[in-house]
Formats: sequence, structure tokens, C-alpha cells
Amino acid sequence: MIKSMTGFGREHIVANGREIIVEIRSVNHRYYEFTSRTPRAYGYLDEKLKGFLKSGISRGKVEASVSIYNQEGTDAEIELNKAVAKGYLDALRGAADELDLDDDITLSHIMKLPDVFTVVKKTDDEEVIWNEVKDVAQVALDRFVQMRETEGVKMYDDISGRLDYIEETVGKIEDQSPSVTESYRERLYAKIKETLGDKDIDEQRILTEVAIFADKVAIDEETVRLRSHISQFRGLIKSDEPVGRKLDFLVQELNREVNTIGSKANDLTITKMVVDLKAEIEKIREQIQNIE
Repeated sequence: MIKSMTGFGREHIVANGREIIVEIRSVNHRYYEFTSRTPRAYGYLDEKLKGFLKSGISRGKVEASVSIYNQEGTDAEIELNKAVAKGYLDALRGAADELDLDDDITLSHIMKLPDVFTVVKKTDDEEVIWNEVKDVAQVALDRFVQMRETEGVKMYDDISGRLDYIEETVGKIEDQSPSVTESYRERLYAKIKETLGDKDIDEQRILTEVAIFADKVAIDEETVRLRSHISQFRGLIKSDEPVGRKLDFLVQELNREVNTIGSKANDLTITKMVVDLKAEIEKIREQIQNIE
């Protein structure tokens, strides 16, 4: 089934000391165009996301947003500066001996001294981060595609209804077409009779003129091609593959055949139906601009 190019998907998890949020949204575009917003420290995720999302999105202007928050304290390690601590301890014990003081030094005393402990920020493993983000992005992508599919069903129903109307109208044009030639024959006969009066009328000449006219206004080829295009259209909108560009081409072909019928018609009834057909085809054209 066809999919819309408009979609949105979001997922949010907290795991392994990190909160990760991924949002994916898209609007119409002729090709696959990707932009992303990621924290500066995680810029390497941009290209990875671009390739990953392309596996599930063929067309559209896609924007991905990634937010990563490390829970307090989980992105840091505390290191003991043993040399500094030993230096303090030696100095304090030396002072105690020299000043004849009791050696009551404890760990709590050492902890309060400057530079004994150092806070070191952990270096993130890019592959670990990417795998975590990818898992979140997969869920967001699934929801994004589901929204596109839901919109696609609505578009399918609308387009199918319009194709039914077009096909029905083509049938009416085919029914009306023979009367165009007959009407011309009657007008031609009446005009010649009015001109010649009671003189003999060359029936063969009239038949020849009518045959020439009938050939000029014949629309059999156009209606056959129209029905073929409609059949192809129905097949494509049932496809699970991206078909937006193919449908765009078929709409142009539908317009071409209808315009040709309009130029050949020479009949007010058919002309009115051609106007209706063009209006329906234009509505279909507007719809398929949003099909992947």
C-alpha cells in the first residue's frame, strides 16, 4: 500500500545511565533529503543516522533530532592521587614527630586535603553510544513508518474513488462519441440540401465527408490508453514499493489523453465531461505529491 511522505515518530528511554530521545519527522520532497540535530559531542551520529534511516525511508525531507543526557555522576570516575596523599601523610607525621604531637591522622583527615582526589570524565565509546541510539531510533522509525502508512490508506481510498469516477466518465464519453459523427452527418446533409434545393444530392460525397470527419474525431485510441493508465494506476497504489515518481508520470499521461479527447471532441457534452476529468486528475496530482 502507498505511504505518505509526511510522518512523525518519537521514542524515549533511560538505560545504562543515559536518557536518550530520538524524534523523526518528514515533509514532501522529490528525493531523500536528511538533516539532523545532535549534541555537539555526538556529531559522529549524523552520518550513521542518515544511512540507518534511509533503509526505511525512500523519499521526503527528513529531520532527525537526538538528545542524550547522562545521569548525574554516571559519566565520571573518581581517582585517588596516591603520591599527593602519601606526601600529605609523610608531612603530617613528620610535623607530629617534630612538634611532639600525637599521631591521630585518619582517612577522613586525608580526604579533606586539596588534590587528593581527582574527578575524571569518562570517555564515551562511540560504538556503544551508537548502538544505544540506534535501538531508540528503530522504535521511532517504526512509529514514523506506521504514521506514513496510516496516511497512505486515506490517500489510497481518495485516489481509488477518483479513478472510479474517471473510468465511469470515460465510459460515458465512449457512449457519446458515435452520436458526434451521426450529428455531423445530419447537419451536413441538411446544409447541402438547403444549398442545392431539389437537386440530386451526391450521397457518396456525403459519406466520404462523414468518414473523413469521423476519422478526425475518433477517440478510441485515447480511451483505450486512458483505461490502460487507470489500470496501471490501480496496481501501483496497491504496491508496497515507493511509487510516487511513477504515479507522477502516469498523471501526465492521463492529462495528455484527456486533452487530446477534448481537442477532438467537437461536442459540447463530451467537452463538459473532459472538464470534469481534468478537475479530477488535478486532484489526484495534488494527492500524489505527498506519496513516497
